Amino acid sequence: MPAKPVLTRSDGVEAPDAPPPPRRDKNRHTLSGHLFLSPWILGFVALTAGPVLASLYLAFTRYNLLSPPSWAGLDNFVRMFSDPHFLNSAQVTIIYVFVSVPLQLALALFLAVVLDKGLRGLAIYRSGYYLPSLLGASVAVAVLWRRIFGYDGLLNGVLDIFGVEPTSWLQNTSTALGTLIVLNVWTFGSPMIIFLAGLRQIPHDLYESALLDGAGAIRRFWSITVPMLTPMIFFNLIIQFINAFQAFTPSYVVSGGTGGPNGSTMFYTLYLYIQGFRNFDMGYAAALGWVLLIAIAVLTAINFIASRYWVFYADEK
Repeated sequence: MPAKPVLTRSDGVEAPDAPPPPRRDKNRHTLSGHLFLSPWILGFVALTAGPVLASLYLAFTRYNLLSPPSWAGLDNFVRMFSDPHFLNSAQVTIIYVFVSVPLQLALALFLAVVLDKGLRGLAIYRSGYYLPSLLGASVAVAVLWRRIFGYDGLLNGVLDIFGVEPTSWLQNTSTALGTLIVLNVWTFGSPMIIFLAGLRQIPHDLYESALLDGAGAIRRFWSITVPMLTPMIFFNLIIQFINAFQAFTPSYVVSGGTGGPNGSTMFYTLYLYIQGFRNFDMGYAAALGWVLLIAIAVLTAINFIASRYWVFYADEK
């Protein structure tokens, strides 16, 4: 067993061991920490944990907001399998998520690489590109989107210059969802900033070595940039997937709260809202909410498991 090190003063005299802090002071510090945490703990219990547990109970009941809930067992969950609107909203949401998120991240990575070249006025470009992420989920931008893609909107006005006959993009079942996908892709600013920060951390020695070996720009991108950015790609993928599954405002505003035309923009969250606050079927809405929570949790877990095979960290051997 190694000997205990001896502390000495500057004059060579052995210094006595420091006495342990009094137990009373330790308890006082612990109490102070709990007091500082108490607002967050109270808010979490009252605004998050409490409603979550209440919704779990309501998911197994029939509840119309006007009378006390009555126990229904698994009826709400069994009902989903025969509900065509549920199946349609799930399909629309899945298409929206799995099309818009990859396109959004691809555009964000492309612009991050372009901005990383040391352009003049880089801060202005970063601010301008980040602005859509701050406004993308707002009601004002969704209303603007209706004006752009409406029959008398900006897009048809531009196409008319080139002799293209105008069409109602928002009233066409084949294009309505595409307009919402474009809106989500347009909010690329947040992942772009994260990619840009990751690019600044890649050692330039790697690029110089690859350049001396004759590697071209595309080869350097796929062999150096992408592997070194995989942690940022993974982080952005998780965050944007969760945000896309929870998207509500674009569908509600653009479709006027109907999910039309013919349910082509009926997001899952919009259908949940309709069941809970229009049809007053809060028990069924709570069950829909828990299915969404479980689906997001499962997909997130799958992403974390799959990340072991394609995400690389700098400290890994």
